[in-house]
Amino acid sequence: MKAKIKNTVTAVALCLAASTGAAQAATIGDTSVKFTGYVKVDAMVSDYSDGTIASGSVGRDFYIPSLTPVGGVDEDPQFDAHIRTSRFRFATSTSTPTAEGDTINGVFELDFLVTSGGDERISNSYTPRVRHAYLTYKNWLVGQTWTTFMDVGSLPESLDFIGTTDGITFARQVMVRYTNGGLQLALENPESTITPFGGGSRITSDDSSVPDFVAAYTSKYDWGYVKVAGLLRQLSYDNAAGIDADETSFGVSVTGKYNLSNGDDIRFTFNTGKGLGRYSALNAVNGAVLTESGDLEAIDSTGYGVAYRHKWSEKARSSIMFSAFEADNDVSLTGLATTESTYSTRVNYLYSPTKALTVGAEYAFAKREIEAGLEGDMNRFQVSAKYAF
Repeated sequence: MKAKIKNTVTAVALCLAASTGAAQAATIGDTSVKFTGYVKVDAMVSDYSDGTIASGSVGRDFYIPSLTPVGGVDEDPQFDAHIRTSRFRFATSTSTPTAEGDTINGVFELDFLVTSGGDERISNSYTPRVRHAYLTYKNWLVGQTWTTFMDVGSLPESLDFIGTTDGITFARQVMVRYTNGGLQLALENPESTITPFGGGSRITSDDSSVPDFVAAYTSKYDWGYVKVAGLLRQLSYDNAAGIDADETSFGVSVTGKYNLSNGDDIRFTFNTGKGLGRYSALNAVNGAVLTESGDLEAIDSTGYGVAYRHKWSEKARSSIMFSAFEADNDVSLTGLATTESTYSTRVNYLYSPTKALTVGAEYAFAKREIEAGLEGDMNRFQVSAKYAF
């Protein structure tokens, strides 16, 4: 009975301490619990040359390359503000090792991005969503987290949710991953995105019979690191009405970070492959297109990005970024409305008066062109305030 009361008091103390920032960890029974996260407020003004992004679209909250309008009419700039990227994270570990001397760790993290909720008229409420939920034991990770094909360390410090969006690989999904030193091998949840013959709305298919396979190796040096990753997967579509097609997809990614002697750094990304689809540039193009006979033909694509971060002082820094994406579409199959290329560039200034608080401003320019030759661009100015705990 005393043990139960003690654990209850400890749990309450943990919640109170986390809410006040006084402490972030406690031990409950045989488990060490840590609570972290941040509150982030974003406000932005976006101006599109050829149309607009509809109210409520995720493209109003952060940059998505394939949503930059093309071929429309120039409208007035749009102002948006939200707290969607705010998040909280629980990390646990066994404070008492197992009989073999190992520990078991778990992570559970939520935020409010790309979810429904109250509208902007009254409540501005957002439904929480699961970002990460996984456990680690010895060399193994099981659960949902960043795909092994991605490199979080190469992402720039940006007010935008991602920054070098056109040039990265990005996904979170369920997996089983084995890690030994710099080597990682993973089997991950599959999903295929397909363009109908002649173009049209995206087909999202969960018909693959095997998981996606990723192998990656990270080499660390005095100046930074380089990560090389390879992806092999099956693209599948079975509509139970005459189409039952499979296609092999593969890709390679090279990413890393170079630290300069003055405290600055350069971060870089490169990916290319056949049928990368949802893995590249937030699914700027699909992994494959249906042929007239009902087969699948993978779509080739390449993305790259670079970011340079300069430290003005211990409290201030700036990053300048550029990223681009190109797809090799067979327009006789995809039609002319699909994205051919995108690129974006941005520059920011961030200031942290104290370690837990960061304020900043960022300007971004983006351009998109479709196979029909129509193009459009975006100018966006964004300010943010972030409190990390």
